[in-house]
Amino acid sequence: MTTSGFDADVLVVGLGPVGSALTALLAQRGVSVIAIDKDAQVYPLPRAVHFDHEIMRLFQQLGVADQVKQHARDLPLYEFRAADGQLLMTLPPPRETPSGWGAGYMFHQPSLDGVLRDLVAGLPAAETRLGMKLERFAQDVDGVTAELSGPAGAETVRARYIVGCDGAWSPVREAIGGGLFDYQFDEPWLVVDVKVMPDCRVPDVNIQVCDPARPTTCVLSGPGRHRWEFMLLPGETPEAMLDDTIVLDLIRPWDCGPVEIERKAVYRFHGLVANRWRDGRALIAGDAAHQTPPFAGQGMCSGLRDAANLSWKLAAVLDGAAGERLLDTYQAEREPHVRSAIELAIGMGRVVCLLDPEAAAMRDAGMLAAKANGAPPLPPLQPPVFAAGCILPGASAAGAMFPQPTSGEGADRQRLDDLLGHDAWLLSRTAVEPAAGVRVLPLEADALAPFHAALETWFDKLGVEAVLIRPDRYVFGAGDPAALLAAWTQCLSPLRQAA
Repeated sequence: MTTSGFDADVLVVGLGPVGSALTALLAQRGVSVIAIDKDAQVYPLPRAVHFDHEIMRLFQQLGVADQVKQHARDLPLYEFRAADGQLLMTLPPPRETPSGWGAGYMFHQPSLDGVLRDLVAGLPAAETRLGMKLERFAQDVDGVTAELSGPAGAETVRARYIVGCDGAWSPVREAIGGGLFDYQFDEPWLVVDVKVMPDCRVPDVNIQVCDPARPTTCVLSGPGRHRWEFMLLPGETPEAMLDDTIVLDLIRPWDCGPVEIERKAVYRFHGLVANRWRDGRALIAGDAAHQTPPFAGQGMCSGLRDAANLSWKLAAVLDGAAGERLLDTYQAEREPHVRSAIELAIGMGRVVCLLDPEAAAMRDAGMLAAKANGAPPLPPLQPPVFAAGCILPGASAAGAMFPQPTSGEGADRQRLDDLLGHDAWLLSRTAVEPAAGVRVLPLEADALAPFHAALETWFDKLGVEAVLIRPDRYVFGAGDPAALLAAWTQCLSPLRQAA
């Protein structure tokens, strides 16, 4: 899409999972992207270890689900245990998900980063410049001029937009301004990643030990790896806790056999949300926009949802199919999702991080009573549907994720998204005229035959004739097909938005 005077449509700053996914999603839609990262190589040590079903659906959309699965394993049970080992709560992974994939996956992030970097490298519309640092940028009415530095010296890049996927200390966020909302949850934890030797006996479930003497997390990582997290106690310093002797002393009670320490770091688990995600032609995503404690496993997931939401909107604006105000719906839609995940994680953290023995005993008694009564002690993660943004207000299912039916088993399994591609879709019981930028299919189409029964069930449940599904697999609205198409056109119309 790039025209004279611009080096690219979009400059992406940061090539972690979020930046790489955003770059790939844009490039697959024909948007020209220059993506930079200050490091010349993929960060070689584990960081995130979990992603959920919706993120695997995104990897499917990117065409790399099979490669990612090679570096992941299915989400196991999640157990909360008291100091004496008594089971306080079990969170089993759901058997079914709306994405048509398993509930979640434990994975090795450097391997995932490699898969995404390889994907980006093979896309003609994407260019990566590694070892490059953003020094500063300036906006004007037409675009962004960024000054970069790298091994060969200074460079200038001219792009229509800049997106900072540049982490917790984001220079792009600082340039946008607005500050951070702080949830006032701040706890230091020692994170230890290990390689598991063949004769090790590490747990095959994820465990949260609610021990006031030392709250501890023990979870699977990618194949052949495991992670422990130990809360620092008052008076303990990060420097002292990083000593190998102390680390091994903390792991020894698990009696798992020999392990090789791969990584150890002290993190402050906190909840932060940027107040502004966009200033004109500058936007932020991932850790630059929000940070969450890890207890719900939603840190990287939230950033990848940002990429899915923002990519199709940027592409539509750059293509002239939508006005710039469509980009304002990005934060309006994503921030409530992010806050629900952070608040759940903080709620779980407050359960775990109690250091007072009496308060911990009361917590344990309450959780045991809830378990005995069959009530879930913690609410499940159920992101709110979009209340505002690029949706048809009041329409059935507007703002919810559209479920992906599947058909067949194993190598013969078929998934709906693979059939319908990157565009918006209109699926309808009745005949509808084709529409620009929307793939229109009747439910009776031969191509939909493997999924017909599941789709009919969904339509019958809502009592609707049609559904319009956005490129990020969220529902614009369900109802009358002609009304849906008219509302979609109006929502994206550059003329309407410029008025």
